[in-house]
Amino acid sequence: MTEEQKNTANTSSSEQAQAWERSMLERIATASIQEQAKARRWRTFTRMAWLLFFVGLAWMLMFKSGAKTPAAKGSHTAVIEVRGNIADDAEASASNILTAAKAAFEDAGSKAVILSINSGGGSPVQAGIINDELKRMRAHYNKPLYAVVGDTSASGAYYVAVAADEIFVDKASMVGSIGVLMDGFGFTGTMEKIGVERRLITAGENKGFLDPYSPLKPEQRAHAQNMINQIHAQFIQVVRQGRGAKLKETEGMFSGLVWNGEQAVQMGLADQLGNVRSVARDVVKEEKTVDYTKRDNMAEQLARRFGVAVGVGFAESLQKIPALR
Repeated sequence: MTEEQKNTANTSSSEQAQAWERSMLERIATASIQEQAKARRWRTFTRMAWLLFFVGLAWMLMFKSGAKTPAAKGSHTAVIEVRGNIADDAEASASNILTAAKAAFEDAGSKAVILSINSGGGSPVQAGIINDELKRMRAHYNKPLYAVVGDTSASGAYYVAVAADEIFVDKASMVGSIGVLMDGFGFTGTMEKIGVERRLITAGENKGFLDPYSPLKPEQRAHAQNMINQIHAQFIQVVRQGRGAKLKETEGMFSGLVWNGEQAVQMGLADQLGNVRSVARDVVKEEKTVDYTKRDNMAEQLARRFGVAVGVGFAESLQKIPALR
């Protein structure tokens, strides 16, 4: 091969290599552009999906909040369930229970209202509001109110139950726990052992009251004890007013102990044995029951869970609040 032919061959190979490189670069650039476009489309889709989700959530909260008032026709016994923890952010909140109670009392077809209770208690504030308003409704609408206990009606739940004309229990129900608690933990000794220093700066000598990482002063303990003693006295007064002459007070009745249903009847904490069906059939004389319980819909449940996840730190601090349980 001559020198000229060699140069021509080299030139041709160089041009082919450059063409291949340009082709590969073009392919890479095209693939990158396509990938970016695909990513933009996915981001847009995701954002639109979340937007539609929150719009749908807001719509359900606004227009489908809670259970609808039953369109009951004819004579019936109204039933309202009190389940789980009694708290402002729970289904068994004062707002939910009293909304359901108002609808039940106002319905011309309801002959009586039954509170179907299965709860270990909760907030003394919520329980107190429910008790006060139920007594007012009972008198205003001149309609019987009965409390029927399932497994448990303890502490704040019993606070609610004594608003009723009569309390019915199963012989094995757990009833009572007439007391108040304020709980928490102290980590001061543990912190000293591992060499951790608590730096708490407050304005007001008692602003760090019940801080779990600081020592509890005797005067602060006395203040807390006095506060829950007053709430306990309020609880006892409500029980005495609600049960009246039926109550056979014994030592330990207001100590926070619980009793089974049979014992509760003997002590006057309850009136007699019964369940929702037997009370509707034999006491109200109207076997047909209609559930007025206000329940959270799916949107409210999702919103509550989201709120709980966001506010878990704040919720831990609320453990210091007194509870009837």
